[in-house]
Amino acid sequence: MSSTGIARGFFVVYIQEAHPVDLWQVSSNVEDGVLFASPQTAGERANTAGICVVKLAIKMPAVVDGIDNRVERDYTGWPDRLYIVGTDGRVRYKSAPGPFGFSTGIWSEASSRSCDPRAVNRREP
Repeated sequence: MSSTGIARGFFVVYIQEAHPVDLWQVSSNVEDGVLFASPQTAGERANTAGICVVKLAIKMPAVVDGIDNRVERDYTGWPDRLYIVGTDGRVRYKSAPGPFGFSTGIWSEASSRSCDPRAVNRREP
């Protein structure tokens, strides 16, 4: 429940792996032992997502994009994005690409505003 008394749900949506070993491996992933190939099946993606949830100690519910990457394509989620989606399914807020495009101040404002039925959509520049 938010400070406004309106229930909210927060989810992580695991999309395609950002730095798979078979496409674009980065040295920090090698050093940290984060070595995943691009999944070929929904089961492989779900397994990789589960490992990431555990290793990153993610405490909120996580869901997994399909192997067709539909959620990533529809929401341009790569590499990271923050969204607020209303109960009507409309996007109320879309952050700039992360992780460097996130603004906690703008996120907080958008989150508060999303509880106001008079709120207008706003996106980060």
